[in-house]
Amino acid sequence: MEDLKIATRQSYGEALLELGEKNQNIVVLDADLSSATKTCLFAKKYPNRFFNIGISEQDMMGTAAGMALSNKIPYASTFAVFATGRAYDQVRNSICYPNLNVKICATHSGVTVGEDGATHQMLEDIGMMRALPNMTVISTSDDTQTRWATQEISKIKGPVYLRLSRLPVSVIYEKNQKFEIGKAIQIGKGKDGTVLATGVCVSEALEAKNELAPKGINIRVIDMHTIKPIDKQVIIKAAKETKMILTVEDHNIIGGLGSAVCEVLSEEYPVKVYRLGINDQFGKSGKPRELMEYYKIDKKEIIKFFENKNYN
Repeated sequence: MEDLKIATRQSYGEALLELGEKNQNIVVLDADLSSATKTCLFAKKYPNRFFNIGISEQDMMGTAAGMALSNKIPYASTFAVFATGRAYDQVRNSICYPNLNVKICATHSGVTVGEDGATHQMLEDIGMMRALPNMTVISTSDDTQTRWATQEISKIKGPVYLRLSRLPVSVIYEKNQKFEIGKAIQIGKGKDGTVLATGVCVSEALEAKNELAPKGINIRVIDMHTIKPIDKQVIIKAAKETKMILTVEDHNIIGGLGSAVCEVLSEEYPVKVYRLGINDQFGKSGKPRELMEYYKIDKKEIIKFFENKNYN
């Protein structure tokens, strides 16, 4: 299945179609980017439940809040940099503070946005969103998981931030894979180390795992699809059972997955944690795969990390 690559934004758009048919209370809002976020699919089929707010992200969040107060379930979509950066005040005060049932589904996160460059490469969104009370934060890794998350978040009450990517990624899971919000997925039982990854970096970690195995280095990969609430149990278990803990994310190492893992372990089971991510800097314009290599969040860097450690 890993030969098939699909961008999670595409999976999101297609999942919205199914969700819209099942639940008439689903409404979708977009900030004039529906062809990129793939909410255009929903707009075409359900034009009376789709609202293009225009290039006015703050308005979009406020409007979504009003719809939630009218017993609708709004899915507000735009690029991550606009959803969390430009509209932060409205997300904080109009959605999270009153604990409204708004689903913020942001595409084009991380440096893998590519050629759009630093202004559009949102590297702080996980940190910003997980710091907000009442907010659930999910970062999906493949097509199957994104389809599940898009539908599952409609069943829980309260604000959700769903982080999606522009870059096509490998399909990791079978269609019948079981997921649960707040419960990470462990892949493999390796004892030499654990890679805790999220989003586009999960497939990189799995490729590294497969290439390390013939070299006698056996690692496990944990797909941290939910950043908040974080799965403390799986993190502590990995720290107790494996020699190395490495986090990998297409996000600033400050405030993201690595920070969340360190917070858990510092309180529950103190061990050294190594973090791969964007090292407190802005992105650059370039091809997504080249940027992943430049910022050392690809499979090559994961392999190098474990090959350079002493396991004897």
